Amino acid sequence: MDLNQLRAALDGRPQSTWGDTPPTGQERRSAVLVLLYPEDGEFCVLLIRRAQHLRSHSWEVAFPGGGQEDGDDTLLATAQRETREEIGLDTGQVDVIGQLDRYVTVGSRSLVHPFVGFLPHPPAGLIPDPAEVEHILLVSTAELLSDEAWREEIWPINGVDRPITFFELYGDTVWGATAAMLRQLLTIATTR
Repeated sequence: MDLNQLRAALDGRPQSTWGDTPPTGQERRSAVLVLLYPEDGEFCVLLIRRAQHLRSHSWEVAFPGGGQEDGDDTLLATAQRETREEIGLDTGQVDVIGQLDRYVTVGSRSLVHPFVGFLPHPPAGLIPDPAEVEHILLVSTAELLSDEAWREEIWPINGVDRPITFFELYGDTVWGATAAMLRQLLTIATTR
């Protein structure tokens, strides 16, 4: 993965909306931070395992982020605020290099805006907020791109067969909207 190539691919790219169900216009507006950073000569991505007691998407692996609040001027501000709250990351150090496509989630009916950010060094001093985050996962893109990690299943959703992406990590499974966004990121990053 080449950072300049990824930045160029994301720059000015038309953004579409997709998901397992079409948007209705009634979805909650949400944003996540897809954080990349270098470590040991390769790129890694930061994920979280959501706390088990949460009302929706409990115990799922996700990007840090959440719903837009009245005080958030932009959806990027939402992603940054939620990331600070959930894992204590100083988002002022993050270079936002672009966005992935918006994604409509089935369970929480959110329209998720994924912002791709780059941190020039591994994140340090992260503290998961136990009210929202059970664990922070730092995953190499090499692991995500391995043949053993990725799989797809066809699920009937709202009467339509839909492909569902899964990434099998050591001790965790990434699926749903997060896996779909990861798949898009990795596809864009590895297409020449």
